[in-house]
Amino acid sequence: MSKVPQSRAGIACDSGWAPLERCLFRMASKPTTRDIAWVCVSHYPCWPMSIDGGGIATGGGVRFLGQRRAYWRLLIRGAALLMLTLGIYRFWLATDVRRFLWSNTEIAGEPLEYTGTALELLLGFLIAIAILIPVYAGIFLAALDLGTVGKLSGIAGFAALAILGQYAIYRARRYRLTRTIFRGLRFHQQGSAWAFAFRAVAWWVVTTVTFGLAYPFQLTSLERYKMRHTYYGDLAGRFEASALQLLLRGFLLWILVIGPLAFAIIVFVNTVDWVALADVLSQGGDDMMSKIEGSNPNLGGAIVVGMLMGGISVTMAALLYPAFQAVVLRWWSSGLRFGTIEVQSRLRMRNVYGAYARFVGYAILFSMALGIVAAVALALIGAAASIGKMGTTGEIAATLAALAGYVIAALGYSTIYRATVLLSLWQLGMESLQLSGLSALERVKATGQPSSAIGEGLADALNVGSY
Repeated sequence: MSKVPQSRAGIACDSGWAPLERCLFRMASKPTTRDIAWVCVSHYPCWPMSIDGGGIATGGGVRFLGQRRAYWRLLIRGAALLMLTLGIYRFWLATDVRRFLWSNTEIAGEPLEYTGTALELLLGFLIAIAILIPVYAGIFLAALDLGTVGKLSGIAGFAALAILGQYAIYRARRYRLTRTIFRGLRFHQQGSAWAFAFRAVAWWVVTTVTFGLAYPFQLTSLERYKMRHTYYGDLAGRFEASALQLLLRGFLLWILVIGPLAFAIIVFVNTVDWVALADVLSQGGDDMMSKIEGSNPNLGGAIVVGMLMGGISVTMAALLYPAFQAVVLRWWSSGLRFGTIEVQSRLRMRNVYGAYARFVGYAILFSMALGIVAAVALALIGAAASIGKMGTTGEIAATLAALAGYVIAALGYSTIYRATVLLSLWQLGMESLQLSGLSALERVKATGQPSSAIGEGLADALNVGSY
């Protein structure tokens, strides 16, 4: 029977929970560097680790021990190698990122372990490309047909790729779970990826028709399907969060984003003289826009209102997206269950906004540095052109420099986003968790086999992959 390691078991507080300053490390030995690092970076109070008389953990929190500086180095080195290898290094970078996140996440004093390899991801991607080439070729050939097949090829191709993308998401999740080890036992996933794909596409249609109002019910349905086919060893998972609860929490956000668009549509419908517009369109002829404006003198004002409301809606969506992420992540985490193990999240919205604020700050500094370098480069190119030394070779060099600048900018912003927002969301999401019923871990038996990386390759090829 495995017991909590005494060297790290002991994050305990004098009552329920307390600020970090009041947390005591109950250890048989001196605190480790990882323990000290965790105290420095944690955004949440330490949850008390409940231990029974036999020294077995029955409840507690999750710790993230990763150092942000080390993660920055990993991503910067990866970005440089991505540019040098024309993107091929991304399989090794994804593996390094997962190993960093998994190994620095501890549950009840035990770290997660990621056993996937970059070679698996590369082979899965190559197989996925071999599968997708005939699919894309078939869609292209169908589009050349001038009959009904050609007219419907675009819709059919979009539907096929949407279903294939959801299939890839489910298979990629299966791969990541089977490469995740905790206490020597692996996670795994069963269930039909095709059934999930058709279910997901159907829900996306409903969500689109309802302008996003059905999203909580979509997310609940899909998460329940995934979790009831997810296992840790022989311990079955389930999802118990309520769709109605998520709808109520996010309804105000939905109103603030969709409300301006709805107002613009109402103004447009009530302003336009639809009979006169139909007459003008049926008559045809030259100078169609002048005729439309003459038959609908208020059309210009309605268009201006629509553009203004659209801008407000986009602005509100950008400002409220961190709040939406915080609401969904806290709701989703609190709905996870494995047997008698229950999860509760105390994620704070202000911490998520803090992650995005750091991203904006670093992005501004990076933009300023990039702008200075670009200005110097343009000045040199202009000087060379003015003295007549800008020949064909110089033009090629200038084009290559512009292309390199674009790549550096894209990789730079991507690196900043991953090192600020994505890392913070992982850390905040983990540190905000409180687990109960951990004694069930002592009765888990090993089951499940590693899954192939084809799904991960498909997700990468279709750009629907994740951590």
